[in-house]
Amino acid sequence: MDRRGRITLIDGDPRRRAKISRFFLGIQFHTEPFEHESELEDHWPTDGHIVVHDSGERVAHLAARLPAMGIWLPIIAYSESLRPDRIVDAILEGAVDYWMLPFDETSARAGLERARERTASFGSTRLREADARSRVKCLSARELQVLAGMVSGLQNRSIAEKLGISPRTVEIHRAHLLCKLKVKCTIDAIRIALYSSLSLEEVGNDAYSERISIGSLA
Repeated sequence: MDRRGRITLIDGDPRRRAKISRFFLGIQFHTEPFEHESELEDHWPTDGHIVVHDSGERVAHLAARLPAMGIWLPIIAYSESLRPDRIVDAILEGAVDYWMLPFDETSARAGLERARERTASFGSTRLREADARSRVKCLSARELQVLAGMVSGLQNRSIAEKLGISPRTVEIHRAHLLCKLKVKCTIDAIRIALYSSLSLEEVGNDAYSERISIGSLA
């Protein structure tokens, strides 16, 4: 079997799933077939590729769950036809490639290698963003507002004026959010806010609308 990894196959149609499993086994790739992505919850793969039939929100669900589990594997979507609009949506949702049935050995091998290379280039970034989002979720609404002020470059007194609270209260919130984010300095807190794609809409306050625009780091 190919030592570079395994194929985690997700397809709700038993006949199609069996046929594709035989195909991958035939080209020497260990294949583990599943009917639904929920079956992976107790044993997420840690290597190889995830090849999934493009139906419903499977690609989006997998792309969200993998980094949340601290892993990132190439997701390849496939279907019986190549609809340009659906291909674009699948790629935006997190797939690194899109195949059309039936598969052939030459294209499949090249596609698997291409998917691995693409994933290596941005997988660590996706994991970093997921980690940042999980940390930011621990913050209270007020702590998020203070963090937004920090990212905008405001000092404690200016943040206090914007929020209608005392500078001392801002200091307390600032200390708490640094602790919750598990960082020791303001720069690291700001970096996490940027990686998490924290937005003004999320903090529920327009006090910084003219001073701040928070988005993902390139």
